[in-house]
Amino acid sequence: MLSLYNQVCQNCSELITKRYSTSFSMGIRAFDPKFRPPIYAVYGFVRFADEIVDTFHNFPKAKLLNRFREDTYRAIEERISLNPVLHAFQEVVHKYSIERELIDAFLDSMEMDLHFSTYEDALYKQYIYGSAEVVGLMCLRVFCEGDNAYYERLKAPACSLGSAFQKINFLRDMKSDFDERGRVYFPGVDFLNFTQADKDAIEADIKKDFDDAYVGIVQLPKGARLGVYLAYVYYTKLFQKIKHAPVKRVKEERIRVNDGRKVMLLMSSTVRNSFNML
Repeated sequence: MLSLYNQVCQNCSELITKRYSTSFSMGIRAFDPKFRPPIYAVYGFVRFADEIVDTFHNFPKAKLLNRFREDTYRAIEERISLNPVLHAFQEVVHKYSIERELIDAFLDSMEMDLHFSTYEDALYKQYIYGSAEVVGLMCLRVFCEGDNAYYERLKAPACSLGSAFQKINFLRDMKSDFDERGRVYFPGVDFLNFTQADKDAIEADIKKDFDDAYVGIVQLPKGARLGVYLAYVYYTKLFQKIKHAPVKRVKEERIRVNDGRKVMLLMSSTVRNSFNML
């Protein structure tokens, strides 16, 4: 039965999410059950594309990414795929009317990682939009369930949240991005001569993104609000740890929030949400 195949494909995306990201998995579990499968499907799709460009070092990345792009569009056109990740994703694309432009922008940003190791301002903004903001917009399409006016109202805050998350990832992963992939995403920043002034400017930019994003989080539908808020709280905690770390430490290690702290954040966020204290 096709329903069984659909379920198996959804389960594959859920497994991918749980194995790759405890933080996002925790946030997704806080969603209303109806939102969990489609968000797992979105995460599975973006995770696998990112894997191609970030970890498949001994394989033809450009060829594999191009094939993944073609298979994505074919799955959407035919409404079926033998790739379980793409099959689950195409279902979400059709059910929630996710625009081709968002998918194109995401895959284009993945391709940029194959060709660029440094980013000037315009290219940086394009990369942030494609790699992070559009993922937030795909999720927002799910949360709004076809209400276009609602979607348009929350579109800008969703982009700001995705932008904040990605910039924090760039700071957290500066060492591995530079050492393993030769990349520095922040415009005008030299990793070998990264300064406190550079760090302060980046952090001010992230703070503005977070402030703009919060306005939208509190307007999300009830079934999505806690999960998104939890991700926001986790990333703000990580942001605080990075802010208080000296430049030398940011350059030498990957700063983390431990699992015990994540559980505490989940509990406190649940209480705040229950009492409408967001």
